[in-house]
Amino acid sequence: MAVGNDPFPPMSAIAGIRLGTARAGLRSAPGDDLAVIELTPDSAVAAVFTRNAFCAAPVIVAKRHLQSQSPRWLLINAGNANAGTGQQGLEDALATCRSLSQLSGAQPGQVLPFSTGVIGERLPVEKITAALPQALQTLSPENWESTARAIMTTDTRPKGALAKVAIDGREITVAGIAKGAGMIAPNMATMLAFIGTDAKIGASTLQSLLKACVADTFNAITVDGDTSTNDACVAMASGRANNTILDANHPELDAFRQALHQVCAQLAQAIVRDGEGATKLVRIKVTEAKNSEEARQVAFTVANSPLVKTAFFAGDPNWGRILAAVGRAGIDDLAIGRVSIWLDDVCIVSNGGRDPGYTEEQGQQVMGRYDITVTIALGRGQSETQVLTCDLSYDYVRINAEYRT
Repeated sequence: MAVGNDPFPPMSAIAGIRLGTARAGLRSAPGDDLAVIELTPDSAVAAVFTRNAFCAAPVIVAKRHLQSQSPRWLLINAGNANAGTGQQGLEDALATCRSLSQLSGAQPGQVLPFSTGVIGERLPVEKITAALPQALQTLSPENWESTARAIMTTDTRPKGALAKVAIDGREITVAGIAKGAGMIAPNMATMLAFIGTDAKIGASTLQSLLKACVADTFNAITVDGDTSTNDACVAMASGRANNTILDANHPELDAFRQALHQVCAQLAQAIVRDGEGATKLVRIKVTEAKNSEEARQVAFTVANSPLVKTAFFAGDPNWGRILAAVGRAGIDDLAIGRVSIWLDDVCIVSNGGRDPGYTEEQGQQVMGRYDITVTIALGRGQSETQVLTCDLSYDYVRINAEYRT
């Protein structure tokens, strides 16, 4: 059960982008498990991908195709990651691109493939090929929610976000969907995220904005400390809003950046709220760090600590676990006498030890909440950062123990 009861938001159609889904039978759960996204010609596309050394075959193919041609299609399947499959995996990913190109009239290199699911099993190309005609028949600019559902694996609900902004007096829409609940500790993006806009913007500008937005949204979340082989985040701009092209000199470029960042941030938080077995959303905020790298190092050490995460699941204000995680974060010259820690507005540690005014009852009250912020002031400088994480429950173990059974 996800933290909170956030419904899938109302989404706006984006001119120049259509989405379709079908059931290929790749996933044991009912419902569609295959999606296609059609882009109008001359759309700008930007993407960031996993840095896992064992990156999946579709990641390799998508990166190659993105560098060689202007994409016209995205092809996404759930239920099978096509990772750890060697040369055969590459051939299978390319075969699905050829199948879609034959049906759509595009070139194979204009198709970007994406997969999510079980690692180490061969992609059932025949099932995907057989389901593609149905996916094409359902193409519609309205199909954001059905596509979000089709790409789910252990997710308990679809994830979407929408933002609007005025550029050159025209309303610009930014809409996005994402999937991810486990194997979440991104090192570029998230499990899978697809963001569309009708803004007219150059591909290089869009790439620069996406990379910057990802840094403190998708790259600032963790569910379990595991970086996937298939992570990808794609931004697509159809240009159909006919605004003056957005580039570094456009006076309203920052307004568009803020809208893109808003969508990324909402999707990233939705992933953590839907973390496998999660019952609480926990913000780890590190302040007074010497630099941003140090702040992130401390934040992720605390956020990924199994002892800290299980304490949050239990509602146990065992603040010593947080203190210990800060101490092992690798800050060699840390002056512990300057460190302070809060649970929401309750100071639990000051001057490197238990705050004199802290009581167990205060800590217990905070730990009973569903949204909790841990603030760690290092007393070393002016840099700060925030990482989103969740608790670690019995259900996380059950979900992953039963994942292939």
